[in-house]
Amino acid sequence: MNGKLVIVAGPSGSGKTTIVRHLLGVYPRLAFSISASSRQKREGEIDGEDYYFLSVEEFKKRIKNGEFLEWEEVYPGSYYGTLRTEVERLWKAGRDVIFDIDVKGAMNLKKHYPGCSLAVFIQPPSLEVLEQRLRLRQTESADFFQQRIGKAKEELSYAAKFDHIIQNYGLQEAFAEAEKLIGDFLSTF
Repeated sequence: MNGKLVIVAGPSGSGKTTIVRHLLGVYPRLAFSISASSRQKREGEIDGEDYYFLSVEEFKKRIKNGEFLEWEEVYPGSYYGTLRTEVERLWKAGRDVIFDIDVKGAMNLKKHYPGCSLAVFIQPPSLEVLEQRLRLRQTESADFFQQRIGKAKEELSYAAKFDHIIQNYGLQEAFAEAEKLIGDFLSTF
């Protein structure tokens, strides 16, 4: 039997990764779905833990072979996707799966698994707050920063398509709302 899918998405800087990490600590039956990516590894990231880092060529080969449940060229030359084998591996281990994913990928996963998934959008208080959070990271060049802001504007337009929106005005409130929402979802079936 398949397990459940908790799909968490939102723009970079919305707090989705922090919220997903928190939920993993609260609900031991959740397991993190490791996405595949063709982007360069950042300092401290580990292949097979943070992402499955693939070359663009390898990523395209796996797309052609139908190995992805969903994939997207999120930024030019930067592909992200969910390998079918990753979800199957976690379900086979008796776990429910949580995703930290982009909005288009989230919608595609929801289409694949409508009966056993919950799609949650993490929304920042405003675009200005989001820009401040991204500037504080200092992980991108000025050009890539502008790409991220443009992408964030597009991603914010998807919020209403999700099952639930968590407004992240502060992490403690967002944690509490996410815990209740996910706890209720996991207890059904």
